[in-house]
Amino acid sequence: MRRRKPRQTRTGRGWDLPPCALAHALAEFLDWSGAAAISPRTIQQRKRALRRFILWADERGLGKPSEVTLPILERYQRHLYHYRKPDGAPLTFGSQYTELVPVRSFFKWLVRSRYILYNPAAELVMPKVMPSFSGYVLSVADVEAILNATDTTTLLGVRDRAILETLYSSAIRRSELLHLTVFDVDVRRGSLLVREGKGRKDRLVPLGERACAWVEKYLLDVRPELVAGHDAGILFLTQFGEPFHDYSIGELVKRYIGRAGVAAKGACHLFRHACATHMLENGADTRYIQAMLGHSNLSTTQIYTHVALTKLKEIHTATHPARLERTPRAAPAAAPDQAARSLLAALAAEAVHDDDDGHDRERNHQ
Repeated sequence: MRRRKPRQTRTGRGWDLPPCALAHALAEFLDWSGAAAISPRTIQQRKRALRRFILWADERGLGKPSEVTLPILERYQRHLYHYRKPDGAPLTFGSQYTELVPVRSFFKWLVRSRYILYNPAAELVMPKVMPSFSGYVLSVADVEAILNATDTTTLLGVRDRAILETLYSSAIRRSELLHLTVFDVDVRRGSLLVREGKGRKDRLVPLGERACAWVEKYLLDVRPELVAGHDAGILFLTQFGEPFHDYSIGELVKRYIGRAGVAAKGACHLFRHACATHMLENGADTRYIQAMLGHSNLSTTQIYTHVALTKLKEIHTATHPARLERTPRAAPAAAPDQAARSLLAALAAEAVHDDDDGHDRERNHQ
C-alpha cells in the first residue's frame, strides 16, 4: 500500500510547512504583524526566517512551541554559524543576526499570546554586529565621475542622472526613493517629502538646487514619455512605464558605479553614506545630518533635537558639495568628533541590515 504524503499547512503563497503547532502559530503571528501595522518588508522577512527555523525544527522532531528551549535555539544559532551558501561562503554575522531577530520576536509573541509560559529566546545572546569602516566611502570625485557616467543626451540618461542626484543630495534610502511620487518633490522650495520612511515616520528633507534642476528636467522632458496607461504618480519609472523594483534600481546604480571605474561594493547606500560624510567634512552639525537621515536617536550620543526645514536647508546649501555654481571651498574641517563618529557608525550598521546587499543575502541563503 502506497503511503500518502503528509498534508501541508499553507502559511502564505509559496510557504508550505508541515502540519504542526509551530506552523499554525506562525500563520497567526503573521496576521498579527499585519494588524499591528508592521511594514510588509518586515513581514516578508519574518516569513522567510521563521519558515527556515520551523523546517529545521521539524527535521529534529520539534513541532510544538513548548518543545523549543533555550538550548534548542542556541543549537539553531550554531547551525546558522556553520551554514554554507552554495558558493561555500558562510553567512555573515549580519545575516545571522537578521535570521535570529524574527525568531526572537516570534517567541516573545508566543508568550504574550499564551502559547507558552516563558520565553526561551529572552536569554539568547545575539551575534554582535560591529559596524565596519573598511567599506569604500565615495569621495566627491567618485560621485562626480558616477554622475557624469550617465548619457544625458538620452531620455533614460536624464532619468538616471535625476535618480543619482536625488540619492546623493537627499541621502534617502533606496526603499524611500522607490516610493516617491511626483507630489513629494517640490523643486521650487528645494524639498522632498519622505512618506512613511523607516519606522513609518514622515520627514521633510532638503533637495539641493542641482538635484532639483535634474528632477525638473526629468519631470518636464522625460517622465511624460515614459508613462504608459494608468499613471499612479510614482516619480521614477522604468522604460516600460512601471515603478522600479528594489533589485532593479540597485542594479542600475551599480552599473553606473562600474562604468565610472569606481571600485566600490554596494549601490544606493553608498550615496547615502557619501552625502552624510561629505557634509560632516564640510562642517555640518551632526544634529542636522541626523534629521536628514531620519534617525530618531543615536544610542551612543542621544543628541537628537528637532530642527526646522529652513535651518536644515541653510546647512545643506552651505555644506553639500553638489551645486550648480562652484564656490570657493572652505578650509578643511577639524577631525570628526564623537557625535560625528557615532553617526557614521549608525550609517555603517544600517548598511548591514538595510539596503543593497540584503536581497542578495536572502537569495543566496534560500
